[in-house]
Amino acid sequence: MKNCTFTKEDFAVFAIEGLEPRMSAIRKQIQPKFRILGQEFAKALAIELNKDSLPVHIAQHKRRTKNAPKDTWMAIGGDSRGYKKYPHFQLGIYETHLFIWLAFIDNPLHEEKMALQIIEDPSLLAKVPDDYVVSWDHTKESVVPVREANLLNGLIRWQTVKKGEFLIGRQILANDPLLLDPEMTQRYILDTFMQLVPLYKQAYSVYEIKKSTV
Repeated sequence: MKNCTFTKEDFAVFAIEGLEPRMSAIRKQIQPKFRILGQEFAKALAIELNKDSLPVHIAQHKRRTKNAPKDTWMAIGGDSRGYKKYPHFQLGIYETHLFIWLAFIDNPLHEEKMALQIIEDPSLLAKVPDDYVVSWDHTKESVVPVREANLLNGLIRWQTVKKGEFLIGRQILANDPLLLDPEMTQRYILDTFMQLVPLYKQAYSVYEIKKSTV
C-alpha cells in the first residue's frame, strides 16, 4: 500500500469551527486517504469473502446544513447505492481516535434474523480478541470492552428495539505511536477487519440478495 496513515493534522480537523471550513478540510485531508485505503482494504476483503469486488462509500454529510460533523468515515460493503442496509466494515475518525468497525446500524435488512444468528450461536463472537470493543449506538463515542460488555442483553436489544444497533471492532487513539508507521497502521486496520470476517459471514448468511446487487 501507499505511504498512508493518519496524522495529528487529520485529527485537528475536528477542532475547526464552522460547517463549511470543517467540511473543506475533511474533503482535502481525510477523504483522499479514505479513497486510497478503502480501495486497498476492499480488495483484500473481497478476496477473503470470495467476491469480485466490494464497494467503498465515503461519507459526504450532505444532509448537514448547520452543525459541523464531529466525525467522518468510509464504509466497505453493501451495494453501489449504499451500505446501511447491510452489515459493513467502517473506518472513521474523531478528534481523539480512529474507529474500525463491523457495523450493523440504521435498521439493516434482516436485522432480527442477523441478531438471532449471533444470539443462538455466539461462538464466533467469543473468539474476538480481548482488545476489541463494542458500541450499541454509532452516534456516540462511548464504547465498552468486549469482555466487559453484557453482550446478550445488547444483542437482544439490537434484535428487538428499532433503534438498537451493534458495532464491534477496535480503536486507535490519536496519540498512538502506531500511527507513525503507515505500514503497521494499515496492517492493524486490515487485521481488525479480517478478524471480524467470520462474524460478518455469520450475519450475512441470512440475506436473500439478488445476484445483481452482490
